[in-house]
Amino acid sequence: MTALIRDAARPFTGSALTALLSPATRLLGLGEPTHGVEAFLELRNELFRHLVEREGYRSIAIESDCLSALTADAYVTDGIGTLDDAMDRGFSHGFGDAPANRELVRWMRAHNERCPRHERLHFSGFDGPLEITGPASPRPALTALHDYLAAHLDLAWSRETLEDLLGPDERWTNPATMMDPTRSIGRTPEAEKLRLLADDLRPLLTMHAPRLTAVTSPDDWWRADLHARTAVGLLRYHAGMADPTPARIGTLMGLRDAIMADNLDAILRREARRGPVLAFAGNLHLQRDESHLHFAGEQRRWWSAGAIIGTHLGDQYAFAATTFGSRGADVPPPDTLEGLLSTLPHARAVIDPGHFAAALDRKLTPRVPADHTYFPLDPATTEQADAIVFVREI
Repeated sequence: MTALIRDAARPFTGSALTALLSPATRLLGLGEPTHGVEAFLELRNELFRHLVEREGYRSIAIESDCLSALTADAYVTDGIGTLDDAMDRGFSHGFGDAPANRELVRWMRAHNERCPRHERLHFSGFDGPLEITGPASPRPALTALHDYLAAHLDLAWSRETLEDLLGPDERWTNPATMMDPTRSIGRTPEAEKLRLLADDLRPLLTMHAPRLTAVTSPDDWWRADLHARTAVGLLRYHAGMADPTPARIGTLMGLRDAIMADNLDAILRREARRGPVLAFAGNLHLQRDESHLHFAGEQRRWWSAGAIIGTHLGDQYAFAATTFGSRGADVPPPDTLEGLLSTLPHARAVIDPGHFAAALDRKLTPRVPADHTYFPLDPATTEQADAIVFVREI
């Protein structure tokens, strides 16, 4: 390794990472290359503590169900419920079982107990209610939105109308639809009517925002808008599930990231006067370059939530990609990005992508993943990240 490459790296600290970011940063996306590895969650926790204590951050958003996260946030901000309940019901995808996620929620609650209300930390999920087995029923989001509006406005649609159109939840959550679009009800006449109804309900929130925030609260209005975004996004996603064309998988991936981008945008607007936001998700959801995945024998491409929101934020969006060297017998070849970074003297390092690229004297080979859960960084696009965080061994 040349001295120039060593000069592009520093031992990981929160200060070393933020030194590479624009002072204008409002949203910092910290990616992870695979789920279920405590080392990346612990690194995230360490970074978030630094951001809160030194950089004025007051909010974290993770790749988890945005509706479930309301339970975790209620515990974090106001002590509602218990830590066990927050972990059981406040996360999706089994993420509540991770010890580092539990430590994050515990630390945030302890921090907030010492803070005035306007300075308390917020916890959010910015994914849709989209488990691996498929999307959730739109019932919770639609009925919560309807009930909020019906308590203060005269609506043209009754709760009974909603229930009749929704039908049993099992029709929406049938896991067979994941691979068989003919099993989806996303394009039935009832689903189409629900999409129109949701599209009509959401503008009422905007039209009556001054009155609604006055008679309820800004937080109540924000939650209603979250339910509105989720209802619209879920119904659109269910329609995509019913798509019989070869474009189906790529469309679903794009729709998911569009939901994520909408949620991040809303979180940023809520936090605008309080401080920047840390977002934590897979690299593929936060990177600036086009995401791609080999699925069912074909390459699928779509734009990530980070790429989408980055087009609006410019240098107010920063992306730090995370990757690793060895995991057991899975050791990166020396001609890959991860193999080269493994020669650094640091167990955890922050790399300046621009300086690193300028120091390279050869073309690197993309790493071939040992399993389908790991997505290696593309060495050809690393300069589109503001920082690379490398963990030598997991």
